[in-house]
Amino acid sequence: MFTGIVEELGEIVATEQLADAARLTIRGKLVTSDAGHGDSIAVNGVCLTVVEVVDGDSFTVDVMQETLNRSSIGGLGAGSRVNLERAAALNSRLGGHLVQGHVDGTGTVLSRTPSENWEVVRISLPDSIARYVVQKGSITVDGISLTVSGLGIADEPAADGNRDWFEVSLIPTTLSLTNLGFAAAGTTVNLEVDVIAKYVERLQQRG
Repeated sequence: MFTGIVEELGEIVATEQLADAARLTIRGKLVTSDAGHGDSIAVNGVCLTVVEVVDGDSFTVDVMQETLNRSSIGGLGAGSRVNLERAAALNSRLGGHLVQGHVDGTGTVLSRTPSENWEVVRISLPDSIARYVVQKGSITVDGISLTVSGLGIADEPAADGNRDWFEVSLIPTTLSLTNLGFAAAGTTVNLEVDVIAKYVERLQQRG
């Protein structure tokens, strides 16, 4: 379990393609400082398991084909910057919201609107998860806990086929410490909706 408060902006330093998976080596001095085999680290919002610590500042993870298909991880390569967060400790503050590290879908950055003290980023929203996203609710974008500041439906589908969109307003801290600070229009991002909404829907379906 995570909180969506990114601890470090890391970098993928190597990728190895396996038969039905990939092994990534990721540099992140802070999150690696106390990491060991079997620990969980969220990489762009995807919960991955540490296989090995390398040179004291990097770690390796194995990513199965299912994860590569359902997230943006498969499109990353050496040099890609990634948001990193260690699993939450039970005695720590919940600075964001409850984040599982299980990606529900991917969206595409549609536009960026800068302001003097913040920036509004519009992201496409897959129809399969649009019903879980509400104004002022929580959503995780590439592992970042954010508040939905706007919702809408475009007249025409975006390049990824989605018509629904949502907006998040990013403060300078988020812009400088996460990869959303430089994610250009067209960038694919991982989305995780609030798990509580999915539980409520399931309970209603079961009567």
